[in-house]
Amino acid sequence: MERGGEIGLAQYEEKERPDCRRYMPGLDGLRALAVMAVIAYHLDLPWAPGGLLGVCIFLVLSGYLITDILAAQWYNSRSINLKDFWLGRIRRLLPALFTMLGGVMLWIYLFDPSRLSSLWDEILAAVFYSSNWWLIFQQVSYFDSFGPPSPLGHLWSLAVEEQFYLLWPLLLGLGLCYVPRKSRLISLITALAIASAAMALIYQPGLDPNRVYYGTDTRAFALLIGAVLALMWPSRQLSTDLSSRQRLKLDAAGGTALVAVLAMIWFSNQYQSFLYYGGLVLFSIISAVLVAVLAHPASRLGRLFGFPPLRWLGVWSYGIYLWHYPVILLSSPSINTAGVDMLLAVKQTVLSIILAALSWYFIENPIRHGKWQQPWAQLANAFRLRLGLLRRPGKASLTSVMCVVAVIVLALSGCSMISQAQPKGTPSELLNANKTADTAPCPEGESNGAGAAFPPVTDGANRVSGPKHQPNGGGNVIVDDSVMEGENGVEVPAAEDTVNQELEQHPGFTGRGVTVIGDSVMVGVEPELKRLFPDMVVDAAVGRQMYQAPQVIENLQSHGDLGKTVIIELGANGAFTEKQFMDILNLLGNDRKVVIINARVPKPWESTVNQALARIAATHSGVDMIDWHSASSGHDEYFRADGVHLQAAGVKAYVSLLLKALTP
Repeated sequence: MERGGEIGLAQYEEKERPDCRRYMPGLDGLRALAVMAVIAYHLDLPWAPGGLLGVCIFLVLSGYLITDILAAQWYNSRSINLKDFWLGRIRRLLPALFTMLGGVMLWIYLFDPSRLSSLWDEILAAVFYSSNWWLIFQQVSYFDSFGPPSPLGHLWSLAVEEQFYLLWPLLLGLGLCYVPRKSRLISLITALAIASAAMALIYQPGLDPNRVYYGTDTRAFALLIGAVLALMWPSRQLSTDLSSRQRLKLDAAGGTALVAVLAMIWFSNQYQSFLYYGGLVLFSIISAVLVAVLAHPASRLGRLFGFPPLRWLGVWSYGIYLWHYPVILLSSPSINTAGVDMLLAVKQTVLSIILAALSWYFIENPIRHGKWQQPWAQLANAFRLRLGLLRRPGKASLTSVMCVVAVIVLALSGCSMISQAQPKGTPSELLNANKTADTAPCPEGESNGAGAAFPPVTDGANRVSGPKHQPNGGGNVIVDDSVMEGENGVEVPAAEDTVNQELEQHPGFTGRGVTVIGDSVMVGVEPELKRLFPDMVVDAAVGRQMYQAPQVIENLQSHGDLGKTVIIELGANGAFTEKQFMDILNLLGNDRKVVIINARVPKPWESTVNQALARIAATHSGVDMIDWHSASSGHDEYFRADGVHLQAAGVKAYVSLLLKALTP
C-alpha cells in the first residue's frame, strides 16, 4: 500500500494565507489515522489488512485542500498564481524526499552495497515523480521479482499526487474561467471522477494488476472526489453558527463515516475484487464525508481529532510516510518464519516518527520559511548546554534539547535494528551463496519487487496466519510434527531420517499414479521427488499461477500423464479466486484424490492464499491439504534468502510432508 503525496502541506499554507483558508486541526488528526493505518499494513499486522486504504484518505484530503486553496485564490483575485503554487510544492516536498533518498542510499552503501546499483533507476523515477509509471512499464527479471523488496516502492503514490499537482491547477483554472457556473463545473469534475473509476474495469482477478493499481488515471477519482467536495464545501464559508440539531446531524454523519472507514481497514484487503469494482470509490466517498465533518468548525469530532498528539503526527505525516517503509524493510530480518515481532514493529514505528520529526524540524519547515540555519544553531546551543559550555540555558530551547534526546534514541534504536536485520556473513559470501546454494530459480511474483501497498491480485479474506488445525468437515490437513522442533528440549528425528523411515514402511511405493503440478518451489523439490519416486509425474514451471492450472491439466490429460492422485502446489506467485480453483476441481472430476499444499511466501498474498486453500479443504471431502506453512514455522534454516525457496533441509522436510499425504 499506502499513501502518498503532500501530507500536511496545505494546512500550513492556510495559516499564512488567512484570506483563503482557515486552519483545520481535525484534518491533521485524520492524517495521523491514515498514516498509522499504512504503517500497520506494511508491518503485516493482522488487524489492519486494509491499511493500504490510508492512501485513499490522503488522496481525498489532497484533492480537497489543494482545490480549496486554488478556488479561494480564484474567487478572491480572479486568477491563480501558478508560479507560487508550484514553487510551494517544490519547497515542501523535495527537501524531505531528497533527505530520505540520501539516507536510504547511505544505509545501503554501508550495509548492503551490492543492492545500490539496482536502485538508480528507482531513484531517478522518484526525483521526477514518475515512480508509478516506472513500476507499470518496467520489466522485472525473474530473479529480481523475488529478490529483496525495494525500499522506494512506496513512492508510487507520491508520484500520483505530484502529477495531479502539476496538471490540476491548469485544468481547474480553465474550468473556473470558462465554466463560471459552479454547478456545471462540479458536474464536469464528477464526470471525470466517474471516468477514472470506470478504468478499473480493465482489472481482471488473477492477472497482473499493476496498470490499475499504480495508474494516475485509474487512481485520480479519489483526488477528484476531494476536489468536488472543496467546491461544494469551501472551508472559508463554514460557520460555527449551527443549531444543536444541525450539530448533532453533523457529528452523527462524521461518526458513521469514521466507523465505516475503520471497518473497511479491518475487514477488507488488497485481494478483494470488490475494492476494484467500486469498493475504492465507495471508500473515497466515505472519506470525503469524514473530511467534510472534520473540516467544519462546529464539529465536536473535529475537536477530538485535533487532540495535540494526533496533530503532531499529522504535521509529521509526510515524513513518517517517506521514512516508514525503508525503515521497515531495511531493519527486518531477511527470513522470518516466526511471524510478526511486535517489539521490532514498535521500534520501527518509533524510529520512523523520530526521523520524520527531525526532518520536519531541521529540513522541511526551515527551508519552507527560508530559515534553515536557525534550528541548527539552536541544536548547537543545546549540545553546548549539555556539555556545560553554555552558561545561559535560555539560549537553548526546550525543542532543541528534545532534538538532542531524539538523536540519541535514534542512534541507539537504529543500531539495534541494523544489527538484528543484518544477515550472517560478508556481502560477498552472501552474494555467492545466493548464486550457488540452490539451482531452483526464484518464483516470479505478480508484481515487481517494489512491494509497497502491494498490488492486488484477487479475492481473499482477512489476512491471518495459515491454518494449524483440522477443519470441521472436508478433507484432512496434514502437518508433519516430526520435522518440527520438539517440546521441552526433546529432540525429534531429522527430516532426512523421517523420509527414510517412511520409505522403509512403504518400500514398494514408486509414485505411480501421482501427478504433481507446481511452480518454482516444486522445481526445487522435483529432483528429490524423482529420486525417491521415479514413476511420479512432476510438472513444475517457474512463475506458474493458479489460473494457469486448467491448461496444464488438459495438457497432462491429453498425454495420459494425469494420475488418480493430483497434488497442486500453486500460490507462491499470487492469490487466486475460489471460482478459479472450482474450475480446476470440476476439470479433475470426482474420481480423483486432490492434495493441495499451502504457501510460505513473504508477500502480502500469503495469508489470502492459505485462507482460500483452507476453506476449500474444509468444504470438499475429496480434497486434503498439506500445511507447509505451519510445518515450516520457526524453521528459518529451511529457506534461502528469499524466504520462499528451499535449502536441502527444507527439501527433505517438504518431501516428508508429501510422503505422509500419499501413503496410508
